[in-house]
Amino acid sequence: MEFFIDRDLPVPIRSQLQGLIEYGIACGELTAGETLPSVRELAEKIGVAPMTVSQVYADLKIAGLIDARPGSGTFVTDSLQSRLANRADASGIHRHIDQLIDESHALGIRSTELVSLISSRVFYRESIGPQFRIVMIGLFAEATASYARFVAARLGRGVTVEPLTVAAIERETLAKARANSADLAITFANRHREVTGLLPNTKVVTISFTPSEETRLALASLDSLASIAVVSRFPDFLPIMKSGVQRFAPHVTEIAAATLETQGLDALLTRASVVIYASGAESVLALLPEGTQAIEYRHAPDTADIERVVVPIIRAAGVQTQPAEAPPKRPATNDE
Repeated sequence: MEFFIDRDLPVPIRSQLQGLIEYGIACGELTAGETLPSVRELAEKIGVAPMTVSQVYADLKIAGLIDARPGSGTFVTDSLQSRLANRADASGIHRHIDQLIDESHALGIRSTELVSLISSRVFYRESIGPQFRIVMIGLFAEATASYARFVAARLGRGVTVEPLTVAAIERETLAKARANSADLAITFANRHREVTGLLPNTKVVTISFTPSEETRLALASLDSLASIAVVSRFPDFLPIMKSGVQRFAPHVTEIAAATLETQGLDALLTRASVVIYASGAESVLALLPEGTQAIEYRHAPDTADIERVVVPIIRAAGVQTQPAEAPPKRPATNDE
């Protein structure tokens, strides 16, 4: 991965560097076990103070995304340690059973009736075969739903994949209960620690996400004379997003970038013929002049990571995976 600082971006240098590495790991630009430059090497390469790099590395180490080995250097955390959390022990099941007993009593269900209900449910589940429940956890409802459909299509009918957002799990008791009762949770690498803290009873893994096929095709088809405005909700995502746009639309030279909070955003949008907006920044569409083309910079789960990380866990639970139909494609462009 190429490390860089874009001084034209309205984002502090430290936030740029941390976002570049953090989202580089989440989006597969930096792979598990990959060696990062030393503090001094990286500082000299991008033209910043060594203290800035040192602080960024320290924050990423606390987040569990990188690790330092004395005498060997700094590495992206090993995949087996960073992606797979230990499966919860039977104490989690006991808590669920106790909660079920309390809820049944509150509804006036007697103990004998509860046992009968459980027996019937066990018989039903065994008659239809094993079902493996996955929750796909993201930040934005629509994008997370598309990720869940994509993963479900790769795994087949023996697996259900439910989309949930971090905000829903934090605010809604029912959403948190559904997530905590799932067999597996999938999320982004840079959200692993946060999601693990929210779901103590659920195994949490991370997979990489890459720009979707629709996004790549839309960018590749842009006119070389287009004037592009790249807009993100999160400042620390802006550097790697702009870099991705440059990679998939190398023939376009006029590219500016901003966040939703950047001063002068209206003027930037007025000058642009095409606006590329990150998932979660859809509110920018209301600001676009008539006739401005808009493209969502949407990601999709990495199919290779689904095979490497998710499929072995499902098969270990005794469920066979078989890809269903291809996930439905979502148009990547909106002509306002």
